Amino acid sequence: MAAMDAPPRALISVYDKTGVVELAAGLVELRWELLASGGTARVLEDAGLPVVDVADHTGSPTMLGHRVVTLHPRIHGGILADRDDPAHQADLEANAIDPIDLVLVNLYPFEASPGIETIDIGGPTMVRAAAKNHAHVGVVVDPDDYEAVLGELRSDGHLSAATRLRLAGKAFAHTAAYEAAIAGWFNAEDGPDEPGLPELIRLELERAEALRYGENPHQQGARYRARGTSGFFDGVVQHGGPAPSYLNLMDAEAAWRLAHDLGDDPTAVIVKHANPCGVAVAEDLATAYARAFDCDRRSAFGGVVATNAVIDDATAEAMVSAAQADVVIAPAYAEDVIERLAARRANTRLLEAPTNAPPIPGWDVRALGGLAGEFLVQTPRRLEADPAGWQVVTARKPTDAERADAVFAWRVCAHTSSNAVVLAHDGTAWGIGAGQQNRVQAGEIAAAKAAGRAEGGACASDGFYPFADGIHAAADAGVAVVVQPGGSVNDAQVIAAADERNLAMLFTGERQFRH
Repeated sequence: MAAMDAPPRALISVYDKTGVVELAAGLVELRWELLASGGTARVLEDAGLPVVDVADHTGSPTMLGHRVVTLHPRIHGGILADRDDPAHQADLEANAIDPIDLVLVNLYPFEASPGIETIDIGGPTMVRAAAKNHAHVGVVVDPDDYEAVLGELRSDGHLSAATRLRLAGKAFAHTAAYEAAIAGWFNAEDGPDEPGLPELIRLELERAEALRYGENPHQQGARYRARGTSGFFDGVVQHGGPAPSYLNLMDAEAAWRLAHDLGDDPTAVIVKHANPCGVAVAEDLATAYARAFDCDRRSAFGGVVATNAVIDDATAEAMVSAAQADVVIAPAYAEDVIERLAARRANTRLLEAPTNAPPIPGWDVRALGGLAGEFLVQTPRRLEADPAGWQVVTARKPTDAERADAVFAWRVCAHTSSNAVVLAHDGTAWGIGAGQQNRVQAGEIAAAKAAGRAEGGACASDGFYPFADGIHAAADAGVAVVVQPGGSVNDAQVIAAADERNLAMLFTGERQFRH
């Protein structure tokens, strides 16, 4: 690092001043010299720490409204000099440039206040310079690293090569994300080529939680979140059971989203392998859960239960009498319910979640070949069609109760993998056929699970019926109304089949495939 006859030198210029005074105080105790500029220098001075202002160090005043502060040879020469190169050493001596051994810089959060004046130039330049010269210079961009850096300096007197390398990689990731945010802002200002789909999408992720494994035990798994944000699961509190797995989180998110998509009445959802196997809305949560469990008792074993209401004593009693659930996720638990559930279901993860559904992302991104490959991007799935505007295409019009069943079945269907058919009656999805290669078979599975319990209710299909056979299957299941997107070349035949079976049929005009 620095020459033997000079103290080591740290340059500090941070927007996020969390922990900076404590770090600087520790450096002073270790006889480091501090350089700082602007607000950082004032914070350190106010803390009673000896600090040299960058302007005094360079001999050049701050100019152009603070646009030019650290862009000076005495700063960047001190950072970039190769201490093992005699020519570099000669240049430092000839120009009276002191080496800088540690650079602590983090950047203005451009995402919070995008604009020309919040585009940092000097900060990224110092960070990149220090990271490039990590063989001789340490660079710190994250306050979470302060404690470890100071601890290593106290114990060893210097940062190891491995530490400097790790910090340099983190620094380049920091500036890359910053530049990507700026590029995305310019792109948005210019206007995307396609509505809602910009030319550049920034994927900057930070690991939030290590998981036991991925989809299978031989795969590693972790939960990541967008850098600088707080994810939905960051607000989830676990009260019991083992740590959640990759699939637990996938299913919990799917169940929670559906539970909060069906209105404010007490709702219970059971999800297995990302598909609902039981959904019910009732006057009280215990009844809703009992009906959801009755939809498909076999599949409910080892599933994920989500509710949109507080789990009370009656609901807890119904749960302990039913099949083992891997996860229960609810907005809250009544007094002593957690202890009761944990005592009876030791392997069930009991999660308390924020009362709102996870936010809908700006884009739906799916990897085709991992981070080194290609991606498919689309605007997120939403139920855009207003049920009040659905078209009645049959001679018989649905009753108000049948229309309510149709709306419920359609919303559940939209959360089910394609091809999907849902049979529902009186706020309960009695039969769910998911992820089939043909729509008729999806309907047959739904009918077999419903076992007549959807009689007089609704059949929802996430895609149009290409042939009349799907309509006959729905009629055989006993439903009174069919809801589907419409749009097949055979719509006339399908409508005729519905009229023949005295069914009401609604066209939503909107397909809801989910893969």
